[in-house]
Amino acid sequence: MSETLYTLTATHGVGIVVICAYLSCLAIPIPTSLVMLAAGAFCAAGDLDFGTVLASAWIAAALGDQTGYWIGRRYGPGILDRIARNPSRTRLIERAREVVAERGGVGVFFSTWLFSPLGPWVNLAAGSAGLGWLRFSIADLAGEAIWVTFYLSMGYIFAQRLDQLAALLSQLSGFLAAGAVTLLLGWLLRYRLSRASNTP
Repeated sequence: MSETLYTLTATHGVGIVVICAYLSCLAIPIPTSLVMLAAGAFCAAGDLDFGTVLASAWIAAALGDQTGYWIGRRYGPGILDRIARNPSRTRLIERAREVVAERGGVGVFFSTWLFSPLGPWVNLAAGSAGLGWLRFSIADLAGEAIWVTFYLSMGYIFAQRLDQLAALLSQLSGFLAAGAVTLLLGWLLRYRLSRASNTP
């Protein structure tokens, strides 16, 4: 898979980065982080311009998130209910709804880079919950800037060790996401117990 992605990135350059960045924000299972790493490596080799790739990927990711947000806004909670009928996505939708309900724009911000697998579902949940567009957009743009800059920079800096870096970041991302979700669920449990104890 990684060799195919590297070949596609080498052949199509910024275009494949833009397509992958956009589609991954709509929950299409594309290993966009690998594409970003490869693009960063090609920038280091002088085959691509770092600034152009950075801006293009950032805009594409933001547009993908906006698409998800407006789909959620247009079709409301019903679209999440339909998606949640799939057992493999039930918990993801529940988490996305919790993140938006409890954290709002802060949740959107972290879902774009720290909880990136949750990001597409948070976009839908934010739209369906009626989270303000400006609040969503500011949080989203800031988060995507971190995500895009990080992966492109890592690919640029460690261009000669891309395979090892990709494997390391994949493991680290899973570890951080699992830890962050655990902390979030713990906070939500504590918050709900606190509310319950204060209820007459």
